[in-house]
Amino acid sequence: METVDHIGIAVQSIKESLPFYVDMLTLTLLKVERVEEQGVKIAFIDAGNVKLELLEPLHDESPIATFIQKRGQGIHHVAFKVSGIEERIQELKEKGIRFISDEPRRGAGGADIAFLHPTQANGVLYELCDHRGKKGASSHE
Repeated sequence: METVDHIGIAVQSIKESLPFYVDMLTLTLLKVERVEEQGVKIAFIDAGNVKLELLEPLHDESPIATFIQKRGQGIHHVAFKVSGIEERIQELKEKGIRFISDEPRRGAGGADIAFLHPTQANGVLYELCDHRGKKGASSHE
């Protein structure tokens, strides 16, 4: 892994949660984006050496909605920035690591993403995040 790219935080409402980050902590909102395929609305926040992503479910069937129903609002995942996501997935699989999905998929900001199964990491959901993207996508900065 290269570095921590972002920390995903599940919230019921970005509108209600954002003032804490922007007004109280004086962090900078970079942008808000919808990823329909994943059923999520995301607010990208610059927290200095790492980004925060507030993840709001778009509907009750969203994985974020399910997470909030089971565990409540809070940290959802930690994402590591990688180069060559397919190679990193293969390397980790060879070491016995399971993934939620065997192939990377398109995530927010056009990044290619893949999630390690949380049973592999003491219950923590880790994401691999490759901003180069299969189609030359750039970072969401």
